[in-house]
Amino acid sequence: MRIGYCQTKTYGQSWNEIQFNNTINEKWSTELDLANSYSSTESSSNIFQNNIQRSFRGWGHYYLSPRWKLSTFLAYYDNKDVPEIGQFKSPEWRFALQGIYYFHKTGYTLSTRARIELRHMRNGDDDYENVLRYRQQIKYIKPLNSKILREGVFYAIASDEIFFKSGTKVTGLSFFDRNRFNLGGGYLFTDDIQLELTYANEYLPRDNENQIVNAAALTLTFNNLLENLNKKIHHKPESNANED
Repeated sequence: MRIGYCQTKTYGQSWNEIQFNNTINEKWSTELDLANSYSSTESSSNIFQNNIQRSFRGWGHYYLSPRWKLSTFLAYYDNKDVPEIGQFKSPEWRFALQGIYYFHKTGYTLSTRARIELRHMRNGDDDYENVLRYRQQIKYIKPLNSKILREGVFYAIASDEIFFKSGTKVTGLSFFDRNRFNLGGGYLFTDDIQLELTYANEYLPRDNENQIVNAAALTLTFNNLLENLNKKIHHKPESNANED
């Protein structure tokens, strides 16, 4: 009897993202994400050895209630040709629908997120395939030096997310796509500027070679950046009424 073993390889990566959020009114907001990812290879442990992906993503958010946030996005991912990690050039357009439910508690926030993605990706034969993927996440946020998130507050983050997908040539035939665990923290410089640094562990089962990714994820977020800059530029100090 012949038994086959699927090899597992481990890579270190760096995931970097900058987010721009803009409030339209009490119910609606928009978001633009710009991201850049790097990876080590079998011959180098440097997590910045190869640029493996660049992307942009435009969001629309609707706040149905204090507990429900509904979102959609359209994104483009430039997946680079990096044979050293078994990745071929695969440009991708992605559309998604998402819902987040928040359990607001005193001193922490727990949320669960469901997302359905339609991925239009180029495979190794230069043909485009549609991949349907479902993602389910649970996330915990804990302010450390306050009971709420506000300016000057450090906070801890922990989350776990599972991914399921349709079987295709470009992503493999397995139904289970990956599991992603995140642990880290963040800091609010102001109510509109925050920085997060987390460790991500990702397990990706594949047809020929499983992968484990250990990544450092850095996210910088700006809320209402243009509006805040405009206020600072056009702000005039009040004149002194008693000035001679």
